[in-house]
Amino acid sequence: MQLKMNNLKYTIKKLGFLLLAGTFCNSAFAQVIVTDSTAIQESPQIAAVANASESGRFKVDGVAAVVGDYVVLESDISKMYIDLQSQGASIKDVTTCNLAGQIMENKLYAHHAIQDSILVADAEISAQVDQQLSYMTQQVGSLEKVLEFYKKENEAEFRKELFDINRENMLASKMQQKIVDAVEVTPEEVRTFFTNIAAEDRPRFGTEVELAQIVVKPEIPQAEKQKIIDRLKEMRADVVENGASFNTKAVLYSQDPGSKSSGGKITLSRQDPFVKEFKDAAFSLQEGEVSQPFETIYGYHILTVDKIRGQQVDVRHILLIPDVTEETKKVAREKIDNVREKLVDNELTFEEAAKAVSDEKETRQSGGQLVNPTTGDSRFELTKIDPELYGQVSNLEEGQISNVLTGQDDTGRPIYKILTVTKKYEEHEADYARDYNKIKELALRDKQLKAIEEWQNEKIESTYVKVNGEYRDCAFSGNWVKK
Repeated sequence: MQLKMNNLKYTIKKLGFLLLAGTFCNSAFAQVIVTDSTAIQESPQIAAVANASESGRFKVDGVAAVVGDYVVLESDISKMYIDLQSQGASIKDVTTCNLAGQIMENKLYAHHAIQDSILVADAEISAQVDQQLSYMTQQVGSLEKVLEFYKKENEAEFRKELFDINRENMLASKMQQKIVDAVEVTPEEVRTFFTNIAAEDRPRFGTEVELAQIVVKPEIPQAEKQKIIDRLKEMRADVVENGASFNTKAVLYSQDPGSKSSGGKITLSRQDPFVKEFKDAAFSLQEGEVSQPFETIYGYHILTVDKIRGQQVDVRHILLIPDVTEETKKVAREKIDNVREKLVDNELTFEEAAKAVSDEKETRQSGGQLVNPTTGDSRFELTKIDPELYGQVSNLEEGQISNVLTGQDDTGRPIYKILTVTKKYEEHEADYARDYNKIKELALRDKQLKAIEEWQNEKIESTYVKVNGEYRDCAFSGNWVKK
C-alpha cells in the first residue's frame, strides 16, 4: 500500500491499469493490461524465455492456465515477453510469473465483459486491424514481409489472429472502464485522503502554466482546390469508364497514411468516429459505385464501396490534400506579425486578438485558452508537457508574448502561431485549497485502484480458474491458485 501511495502522490497521469490500446498498433501480440495488482517476483524462469526469444524459438506449447472461457498458453507468455523487448520496454525485473498474472487478469476482464453483455463492434475491431496491418507494412516495406516475420501462411490467417486479440483487449478495456466509471469521490473523501497524508509525505507539484495561443492558417486558393477536384474526377472516370483499379490508384496517389498501403481500405459502421461527410458518402453508395469528389476537414476524397455487410461497409477511398501557396503563406505571416506587434504595444488584449483573428476554432471563443488533454484543466506542468511546446513557453514570463512560431496542422500544411503565459504557478508543496482538483484526482485514483482490486478478488473466487505446472508456484497477489 505504501508503494501505491507513493505512486499516487507523485504522479498525475491516467490510470496505470487501463489497457494500452493506443500503443497496440506497434505490435501484433500486445495482449495484456498492465496493472499494479500482480505481484512481481524474481524467478530464474525468465532466462528460458529470454533464450527462446534470442533464438527465435518458443518453448514447447502447453496450457499455462485457464480463466473462464479463455486459455492461456505458454507461448502467449513467451510472445508477450518478446513483444515487450521489441517495443523497447524495460524487461530487467520482468518475470514469467508477472507476465502470466497480467495475461490472466486480461482474460478475467474479457470473460466477465461477455458475462455482463458488454459489446464491441466488429467494424471497430476490423478498422483497428486495418490500421495495424498498414502500420506494420509501412515499417517493413510489404505485407509479405510482415507475414514472413510473424510466420503466417496468408493475410486471412493473420487478420483473424489480430481480430481475436483486438476483440479480447477491447472487451477487457471496456470491463475495466465500467468498473472505474462507477467510482466517485465526495469532497469529504478528498479531504480525508489529503489529511491522511503525513505533512512530510505530501507531493510537490512542479511549475505549472496556463497558456493561450493565436493560430493563423494560410488560405487555400480556390484554384488549388479545383485542381484537386479535377484530379479526383479524372481518377474516378478512369475507374468507372476504363475499368482502372481503384486499389492501385489509392496506393499510388492517396495522401491518407493510414490506408494508403492497403489500397485505401477502411471498414466502418454508422457508430464509428468518422467525420459526417465521409460516413454519408460511405452509406449512400451501392457496392461497386464510386462517389463524386467530396470535401472533409482533411481534404478531398473519392470513395467506392467494396462490400456491404449488414450495419457495416468495406470501402476504399483516395484522399488528396490541396496545398497553400507562397503568396497565401506570406499573407498569413504578415497578419500574425501585425497582431503580435499590437499585443506587444498593448493595443489589444490577447483574448481580444484571439477572438478576432485566430483560425483555431477549438480555442478562439475562449480567448485562445488551451486545455491540458491529460488532466482536462487549464494547467500544464512544465516538466510533463510536449517537448516542443516546452521549448516554446519555458522561458516566457506571465503575460509575455512569444515570437511567431511555425507549425503544421493535421494535414501537414503550415500554420503560424503566437503563445502567451496567462498565469504561472511556481513549484510548491500540495495545498488543499490551491490544488483541490489535483488532490481530488489522486483520491479518485486511489479509490479506483481499491475498486479494481476488490472486483478482481471477488471474480477470481467466483470464476473457473486453473493454473498449471510451474505457474502454481508463482506468488500472485490474487488468489489465482485458490489454495
